[in-house]
Amino acid sequence: MKKLNSIIIAALLIVGVSCKDKNDNFVFFSISQDVELGAQVAEEISNDPDQFPILDETEYAEAYQYLNNLLDEILNSGEVQYKEEFAWEIKIIANDTVLNAFATPGGYLYVYTGLIKYLDQEDDFMGVLGHEVAHADLRHTSRNLQKQYGIQVLLNVLIGDDPSQLEEIAGQIAGTAAGLSFSRAFESEADDRSVEYLAETPYACNGAYSFFQKLIDAGQTGGTPEFLSTHPDPEDRVADINEKAVEMGCDTTPLAPASYEDFKLMLP
Repeated sequence: MKKLNSIIIAALLIVGVSCKDKNDNFVFFSISQDVELGAQVAEEISNDPDQFPILDETEYAEAYQYLNNLLDEILNSGEVQYKEEFAWEIKIIANDTVLNAFATPGGYLYVYTGLIKYLDQEDDFMGVLGHEVAHADLRHTSRNLQKQYGIQVLLNVLIGDDPSQLEEIAGQIAGTAAGLSFSRAFESEADDRSVEYLAETPYACNGAYSFFQKLIDAGQTGGTPEFLSTHPDPEDRVADINEKAVEMGCDTTPLAPASYEDFKLMLP
């Protein structure tokens, strides 16, 4: 059996070296495993209402419909590589004290009521949402796992040698989901991709900068949430996002529909 596993591992390594994903990155997790891992993380999160008090989708159907319409704007931009393969489910976490949002593998997205209410207009929110979609679409968590666990462990998951490993990894992600952090390069990559997404929508393509600018103006940069933290500094991110918009020549005029205030009123 060990010899057979070695042969399988060698074969997978050969395939992996010669094949990259749609974003031209080498990721050893398959797309289906991204979705499976994300589904397990989502289950872990739903089973922990104390840490993640998710709003009921029936009771807050109007708010979820509104939110999913915004997500569809990004998914239909033509720039999301795994639009068809990933689940793209979004949940609202009821906590007005947390300025946060996060994404897990396979397109499972979470946004706190605190962030929704903190932002001033829909373009601002779309910038942050685009950033989170990018983390999932660029497979940042899976790429982090590759570095954290090493290829051998992931291969054991792939070939079924350790069936509990995927569940264990899912539990670890869920336990730290609200504080997920990425490298400077990954954060910058997600910021850039957010501009690219919004450039194909009616929204200001630099919408992501507004959140950082509001924190800076309020003197709150020291308390910036982990999901958009010091990778790089907020002032640098404002400059980089706006520079990307100038480079693309995309529209930075806010759409700013009044319906965003109505959306806030739908929330508890």
